[in-house]
Amino acid sequence: MKIDRLIGILTFLLQNDKSTAQELARRFEVSHRTILRDIDSLTLAGIPIVTTQGNNGGISIMSGYKLDKSVLTIDELQNIIIGLKGLGSVSKTSNIEQLIQKMSPRGDAIVSLHDHIFIDLSSYYKDSLSEKIKLIKQAITERRLIEFDYYYAKGKVSRKIEPYFMQFKWTSWYVFGWCCERENFRLFKLNRLWQLQLTDEYFLARPISVDDANKDMEFSEPNEASFLFDKSVRFRLIEDYGLNCYTETDEGLYLKLNYTNRDYIISWILGFGDKVTVLEPQDFKDEIKKIAKNIFDKYS
Repeated sequence: MKIDRLIGILTFLLQNDKSTAQELARRFEVSHRTILRDIDSLTLAGIPIVTTQGNNGGISIMSGYKLDKSVLTIDELQNIIIGLKGLGSVSKTSNIEQLIQKMSPRGDAIVSLHDHIFIDLSSYYKDSLSEKIKLIKQAITERRLIEFDYYYAKGKVSRKIEPYFMQFKWTSWYVFGWCCERENFRLFKLNRLWQLQLTDEYFLARPISVDDANKDMEFSEPNEASFLFDKSVRFRLIEDYGLNCYTETDEGLYLKLNYTNRDYIISWILGFGDKVTVLEPQDFKDEIKKIAKNIFDKYS
C-alpha cells in the first residue's frame, strides 16, 4: 500500500543522512518514477524534502527538522522492532522480515551489532509451531472452526473449537477459543495440539468479556503445597519463582506454592532428587514415595 511505503520512506530518510531515488526504489521494490511521485507526496504533506544534484547529490530531509511528538521516537521504534523480531522467531512469512527491514535504523540486517535485546518465542517444535500459528491465524481471520487431537495428563481427546486469538504466556503458545465439546471458552497449548485441521465450517463471533479473556481456563482451582529445599539449589528456585520466593531457615529453603497443575509440580519436584523434602500435602508425599519405589524397582 502507498501509505505503508510513504511511512517507510519517511522513516528511512529520518534515520539516514541521504539516499537516492534508485536506492529507495530497490529498497521498496517499486519503480524510479513511483519513488519520485512518493517524494512529491511527502513534500505536499509538509515534509521538508531536499534534493540535490551531482556526484554527492541525493534525497534527504532538511537538517534540524523534527517530526511531531506523536510520531515514534528512535527508542519507541527499536522497541517495536524487538517485538517484531520476537514474532519472526515463530513465523515463516516474509512480511515480518520485510517490515523489520523497512523500520530498522540505517537498514540494518535482522541481527545487528547494535541490538541489545533478542526475543526468541520459538521452541524445540519450531517448524511445526510456525505451521500451527499460520493455520490458526487463517482460521481466526476467516472465522472458521479448527479441529485437532489434544494430549494431556489423562490421555488424548479430539476437539473442535472456534478460535479467537493466540497468546504467549507461561513460556508457551496457546490458542483461546470456544470449545464445542465443553461449550465454554478454553485455552489450548499449541505444543499439545496435533493433527490440526482447518474445517469448512464458519462461525459467528461470540461476545468475549475481559474476565473470559484473562481467565486461566486451562487449569483448575489452585491448591497449596510446601517444601524444604537444600540451599545448594537456591539458584533454581530463583530462576523458576524469583528472588523472594522462599524463606531461608537453618534447615534449608522453605517454599510454599499455590499450584493448579499437580502433575507438573510433582515432576518439577522430582527433578531436584534428594535436594527437596515435601512437607505437605500428604498425598504429595505418598505420590513421591510411590514414584521413587517404582524407579527403585525398575533398576534393582
